[in-house]
Order: sequence, then structure tokens, then C-alpha cells
Amino acid sequence: MSGMDTGRAADFARKFTGFATGEPEPAPQWPASLFAQTAATVPAYAQFLREHGIDPASVVTEQDFRRLPLTDKDSYYRRYRLPELCRGGRLDGCDMVAVSSGSSGAPTIWPRTVLDELDIARRFEQVFDQGFGAATRSTLAVVCFPLGTWVGGLFTAACVRHLAAKGYPITVVAPGNNKAEILRVLPELAPHFDQTVLLGYPPFVKDVIDSGISQGLAWSQYSMRMVFAGEVFSEQWRDLVAQRAGIDDPVRHTASLYGTADAGVLGNETPLSVSIRRFLAGRPDLSRELFGDARLPTLVQYDPASRFFEQLDGTLLFSGDNGIPLIRYHIADEGGVIGCGEMLEFCGRNGFQPQFSTPDLPFVYVFGRSLFTVSLFGANIYPENVTVALEQSPISDWVTGKFVLQTPEDADRNTYLHIVVEAAPGQDAGEDRAVLIAEAVRRELVRLNSEFAHYVPAERQLPLVELRAAGDPQYFPVGVKHRYTRPVS
Repeated sequence: MSGMDTGRAADFARKFTGFATGEPEPAPQWPASLFAQTAATVPAYAQFLREHGIDPASVVTEQDFRRLPLTDKDSYYRRYRLPELCRGGRLDGCDMVAVSSGSSGAPTIWPRTVLDELDIARRFEQVFDQGFGAATRSTLAVVCFPLGTWVGGLFTAACVRHLAAKGYPITVVAPGNNKAEILRVLPELAPHFDQTVLLGYPPFVKDVIDSGISQGLAWSQYSMRMVFAGEVFSEQWRDLVAQRAGIDDPVRHTASLYGTADAGVLGNETPLSVSIRRFLAGRPDLSRELFGDARLPTLVQYDPASRFFEQLDGTLLFSGDNGIPLIRYHIADEGGVIGCGEMLEFCGRNGFQPQFSTPDLPFVYVFGRSLFTVSLFGANIYPENVTVALEQSPISDWVTGKFVLQTPEDADRNTYLHIVVEAAPGQDAGEDRAVLIAEAVRRELVRLNSEFAHYVPAERQLPLVELRAAGDPQYFPVGVKHRYTRPVS
């Protein structure tokens, strides 16, 4: 029978003291020290090492660490009972859980503790302090991420409140992704503060701004700032939304976070990273040279003493301490790592001297999981969810089952779900059938994908479906392995 953990209060006091004073926790021989602690205290990882014939005592240096086997949901998370993945084999050692959809849309539970939140709060502090000047300006933080079991809303609210507990003049209000409630409480509260920060998924924040304008709201009177997460967006999009929100310095007064339900926020945009990204935005040749792709990824900086990133075949691995400690965890995000010195040398060699010289932290760039999912309003949309709709009668008689997911922007830079579906040979590819397919897809996404149902506003849930003839050379070329997602051209 479990009892009170008398050491938890002492751990919190020690951790919060370090957070409040700004002192980083010492991490000798990092990340091997994280490995040693995890191997000694997490039953699942100890068993995982035994199965791979690894003696924990043999892992001492970073080079030893880099030879450890990878972990992911299938090889690690799903093979053990949830408590065994936590320290001491106890789920009750964690005080909060978040739930996310896995690659098939099945719920995945990620426990955490308040100590994990304090690590993540440092990322929010970097944004609020260095970008927004929140140490000297009273700030209203409006959490627009969905509330509930999903990671975004409650995690964000907790981390920003930790900043308030540290002494920042920040007040949090959490209407979640209830647009009407945001537009009700914000005009009442914002005049009492020096600045107001909206925190949410990019398309939803834009929707809030646009809806406020349509209601006659003058956003510029509130000295707006914005924090995004969950999706890659263009610098043109950043400029448009900043202009509509009355933000005259989008480099310092907007920021995007790179995070996952698995481990919270892994990195964040800084004025330095944003200025570099804006320099690269109109230079696809330089993007290709630096990132290996002309696409412009999310570009953030991260604390190497908190998260250890590695690059493997164009995808990312990370290691970090969480409610479920993760060692060399393969999240399948396309991207890579660039040292700060290397990044600044590249910029200088190509005629750009960033105005911002700090922080001296490495960069991680992220294209996202384009081979597997698309993201809309922060909701991961999986091919498996769409397949269910296409398998229904009479739709299954009309189509081959192949389709391509995309999330382009319309003329007003609103993101929407676009699905190109292959018609079966000899079947009509008319607009009437496309409308029926779109309605079926929406029903199944709402039914099967909790993120889609709760993140995407109802008026944006109906996809645009386009039927193409069988063997269409652009989307369904014969003899080529089919991909269910593709980047927007």
C-alpha cells in the first residue's frame, strides 16, 4: 500500500529554489548521468537494457551514451506497464497525466510531476523575459490551448503560473480554445495590464484575432504578444497575424514553441532564431544548404543541460528527464541540430549579421512528421482516421482508398484540411461525391480523433475534398510507392 512520499516536498523546495534563483542544476557527465539514474530507478528501462545485453556500468561517457539502443513507442513505451515506465515503478509518484493520440489515434498517457513543469517553465521564461520584457511589465497571459487531458492547456497554464510564483508580474486566465469566452474576458481584463499574451495553436490564434476585428476590437490598444506551438508556419503568416494584432515587432513579440506530449516543451524560438529564420525565408537556396531542404522549418534553441538532441538519418532523437524518463527517444520528427557557433558562422558567411547575439544555445530545426501526419490547429490528423470514412458504403465503391492529406493556406492565410482522393477506375469524380466524402471524413475525424474534435473549431472541421481520376500523375502515379501526406508546394 502506498503512503505519503515525504521526500517530495524537499525535492520541490530544492528544485523551485534553483528555478527561482536562476541557477541551473549541475549535470556531471550529462547525458550519461541521466542514463545512470534512469537505469537504476526505472524498472522498464532496466529490463530494456537487460534484453539488449547492456551493463549500465559500461555507460560512462557521451560516446557510450550515443551507442545505446533507441527507444520509441513500440519498442519501449507499449511493451511495459505504465507504472514500470516511471521512477520506482510507481505511477503515484507523478501528480499529473496528459493524454495524446498515437500514430493510430489511440490514446497515449504521459505522466509528469511539478518538477518537470519547472524545467519547462525555463523555456517560457526565456520567451516572456527576453522577448516580452515581462520582468518589468505587468502581463496578462491568455491560455488559448485546449483544456482537459491534452497536454497544451494545463501544462502552459502551470508553467506560466510558476513564472508568477517566481516574481514576474504575470496573471493567467485560461479560457482554453473557447473563442467566445476569450473575446468576452480579454477586453475586460487586458486594460489593467501593460501587455497581453495569447498562447495557442497558430490557426486558432489567427481565428481569434480575425474574429475580434470583425467585432470591432482594436487589438493594438492591448499591446499584444503571441506564443504559438504545434505547427510550422511561414514568415508571411507571422507578419500578417502580427499586423492584424497591432504587433510592430514580430521578431521579439511572437514566439513558437517546439514540444510534444511525450516531454513537454523541448525548445523555443528566441529573437535570435526568429531573425535568422526571417533571413532564410526568402532564400530557399540557403535553406537547402543549411537544412537539406528548401522548406522553412521551425527553428528554435534549446538548453543542452535539460534536453539532449541527436540527429539520425534526417530525424530527431531526444533524451530528457520527465515523469517517464526517456533515453534516446525517437520521435520521428524530420529535422536536425546545429550548434550556435556553426549557425552564426553560416549567417556571417552569407552576409547576415543577426542583431541579437544571445542566447548562446544550440539550434534544433523541425519539419514535422510529414511522412505520417498533417497538423491542423495543433491536432495531428492520421491517415488511418480518414481511411475509415473511405471504407464506408457507398463511398468504398467510388474510390480506390488512396488519398493525400495537405494543410494549405487560403488567400487570407487560414489553414484548412485538403484531401485529394483517387476515384476508382470508371467511377465519376464529380463534385457531389466529393462533398459527401468530405462530410463522412469530418464525422469520422470527430468520432475517432479527440484532438481534432476539441482543437479544430467546428466551422473549420469540414475538409475540402478533391476527387482525381485513377492513376492521376500528380497525386497517384502508377508504379510509385504511395505517400499519404505531402508538404504544401
